[in-house]
Amino acid sequence: MIASQNVLDALKQIGLNLYERKLWVALLSKGTATAGELSSLAKVPHSRTYDVLESLAEKGFVVVQATKPLKYMTIAPTEALERAKKKLQKDVQANLTRITNFQGSSMMKELEKIYKQGMNLVSPGDLSAALKGRNAMHSQLETLFKGAKKSISIVTTADGLNDLHSKHSDLLKKVAGKGVKIRVAAPHSKEHGPIVKHLSGFADVKKVKKSDVKGRMFIIDGDHTVLALTDDKSVHPTQDVAFWSQSSHVAKNLVKPMFDAFWSNLD
Repeated sequence: MIASQNVLDALKQIGLNLYERKLWVALLSKGTATAGELSSLAKVPHSRTYDVLESLAEKGFVVVQATKPLKYMTIAPTEALERAKKKLQKDVQANLTRITNFQGSSMMKELEKIYKQGMNLVSPGDLSAALKGRNAMHSQLETLFKGAKKSISIVTTADGLNDLHSKHSDLLKKVAGKGVKIRVAAPHSKEHGPIVKHLSGFADVKKVKKSDVKGRMFIIDGDHTVLALTDDKSVHPTQDVAFWSQSSHVAKNLVKPMFDAFWSNLD
């Protein structure tokens, strides 16, 4: 029995590459088989079959039988996925531990020194970038919010207000506790009541007419500006594009005065 395209696409989503998907499904249909048999059945190059089957074994999808020639035995899909999930969780935890240990090591200080030396060689015009995808924008905002010393000024949409709350409210509350002044201008309705109430506990939040705001803008410390270049409703999050600039001239002399004027006219 050949798996449907929907099944193969779903297997791709859980991290199996094309050859892994083909060979696993082929093995499911055979129960036990040699690499040569699976190569022919799945139409996978024989030169790649052994290493792909080894990868499937490491992930918990197949069992290798110590025979001559080697044979591969499948296990029930439910059990295979459970094994794969446990291994992934174990690997992720191990990687997180390694990263945490690295962060506290002397090697981290060495990398920070290299970074600072490198940044001293960068001209102000080079301190800008396009951020492709909403996740990239929020990752950059998280970094900028963490480093904020004086102020964070935000204009955003109703949907952007939801994102601000779900993705950054804990961090914003933390930096506000350190004395960072936070201002948020956004349209909101009754359904946003709990969000506005929570944000108002540590930030100055003002309501904007929905028709007056069509985009998202962030100013951090008068040094950094993040400006969304796409409508958050008209594009898929992966197609969202934002512009980041680390230019005090742009932030202090162009963007911040516009924000201050806009803010002063709000109730």
